[in-house]
Amino acid sequence: MQLIYSISCIPSVISSESTNIFKMLNSRETCFHKTIVKDDGAVVKGYDFNNAETIDYKAILDTFYATGIQCTELGKAMQQVDKMLDWTLADDPVAEDEEEAYKSIEARKKVKCTVWLSYTSNMISAGTREAINFMVRNNMVQVINTTTGGIEEDFVKCLAPHQVGEFTTPGDEMRAKGLNRIGNMLVANDNYSMFENWIAPIIDAMHDEQDRDGVVWTPSKIIARLGKEINNEESVYYWCYKNNIPVFCPGITDGSIGDMFYFHSYKRPGFIIDIVQDVRLVDDIAIKSRKAGAIIIGGSTPKHHCLNANMMRNGLDYAVYINTGFHHDASDSGATPDEAVSWGKIKPRCVPVKVYTEASLVFPWIVAKCFAERVKSGQWGDRSDVVFEKFLTEKEREAEQVELDAIAAKFLSRQ
Repeated sequence: MQLIYSISCIPSVISSESTNIFKMLNSRETCFHKTIVKDDGAVVKGYDFNNAETIDYKAILDTFYATGIQCTELGKAMQQVDKMLDWTLADDPVAEDEEEAYKSIEARKKVKCTVWLSYTSNMISAGTREAINFMVRNNMVQVINTTTGGIEEDFVKCLAPHQVGEFTTPGDEMRAKGLNRIGNMLVANDNYSMFENWIAPIIDAMHDEQDRDGVVWTPSKIIARLGKEINNEESVYYWCYKNNIPVFCPGITDGSIGDMFYFHSYKRPGFIIDIVQDVRLVDDIAIKSRKAGAIIIGGSTPKHHCLNANMMRNGLDYAVYINTGFHHDASDSGATPDEAVSWGKIKPRCVPVKVYTEASLVFPWIVAKCFAERVKSGQWGDRSDVVFEKFLTEKEREAEQVELDAIAAKFLSRQ
């Protein structure tokens, strides 16, 4: 509201100081700076339910960016994922020292961004598992990082379902009933018994292959083998096995699978899991990727394992975080994307997005808007000739170093 005071109305007895105050209040410029309109001109506005003949969920998703608050961050996240999926080498200029094989537009369009998906075990415990299943079934991600719970619960669900429960059910009651609570989801002890009966002979067989054939087992090889053995299209890791999507889980012993390795070690000592081979593999994938983008759900080891691997290539080109963590405790789980920039895990030119929310609320919308829409509309198509591995040329590497040096010089000059 503009404040207007008539100087003529000021009583003659009022002090000169008060007169000056009234004059100042009468001048709007003393209170406000001139408005500078944002370049994008985005107006805060949501979906118009009043004028919609039917509820158009795609149109609702399209309004998220302009809605404000975390809806806008979700809209930004969708835009960032679209960039991961849409980028091709044809978007970049041809370097003067480019290989002959990659000079044509057709060849450059085949070089795509490596998409990493990292998530904690609750994403498999919950119905978000089906969204992840869709992504790997359609070969829409190239690398997965997760926890042991994120592995074993996929297989448990193939044998028996989880049930919806309550966050508030007392633990002693659950214990007495032979039920395990994951937030507001319940898993019966019997389900884990079925899982243990299923996996035990597979561990025996892997041990046989180690001793007889010299097979060196790594966490990713074990997960692929379990995906093959479950032979169930509902399984995320069945499709990872079928589509040759590596799944990395450096903490493979931290869960029921680890319990089974423990029991096996007393029954038959000597089974070895080589985690170093997987470190080499995951880092090599990052280094060889021409572009890299990551959707990182939650925190913990999967988040850091993905980011640390991509540090080997001077950082991710695209990054989306979805979690409820805050950075005030200095944990990696709550750390912001900007902290990852400081480590070289995300490139300085990247425009990362963090959506502060519980992931089951928003991840299905990202899959619907960015992944399922491409498949259902026929945009995805055949991907058999896609290339993900392509090193920078010497000239491109020099240009990247010049860019990094310029950023460093800008900040060092301020000291």
